[in-house]
Amino acid sequence: MNAHVSQGGWPVLVLNADFRPLSYYPLSLWSWQDAIKAVFLDRVNIVAHYEKAVRSPTFEMQLPSVVSLKSFVKPTTHPAFTRFNVFLRDRFHCQYCGSPDDLTFDHIVPRSKGGQTTWENVVAACSPCNLRKGNMSPHQAKMFPRQTPYAPTVHQLHRNGRMFPPNYLHDSWLDYLYWDTELDP
Repeated sequence: MNAHVSQGGWPVLVLNADFRPLSYYPLSLWSWQDAIKAVFLDRVNIVAHYEKAVRSPTFEMQLPSVVSLKSFVKPTTHPAFTRFNVFLRDRFHCQYCGSPDDLTFDHIVPRSKGGQTTWENVVAACSPCNLRKGNMSPHQAKMFPRQTPYAPTVHQLHRNGRMFPPNYLHDSWLDYLYWDTELDP
């Protein structure tokens, strides 16, 4: 299957005005239609393009593969608390057994015992571990997270995200991405 088809057709990497991706994971991508609209609204510069073009009776334009914003967007420093971001913080592994499969999230102090849904009380857990721990405290279940849960910075999430490159990377994107699997924990 053509990678372009599986990605919704000709995805465009979106860079900030400093030529860094807006986000690594998920990778900041737009549809080619949104990228062309942004070009016409004078919001982006085309940095690289595909060999494919779109045409009308009076106009032809190569599809952009990389665009950069004309105005710098200040990155947020405090990421949103989401299930995905908890998994990313925990590197997509159960914090009890290390399995990467069938992830859910677990409240270390169960909600029924006053536990809050916060960065500091939620960890990624595989379904079997989550079921085994159930409504018990870590001491009752004799199950302790491999790392103390914490509120990550955007930088920490980006660093973890670079450990999990997307399945599809167009050659024109590679100069703007820093996929490094030898990162510090």
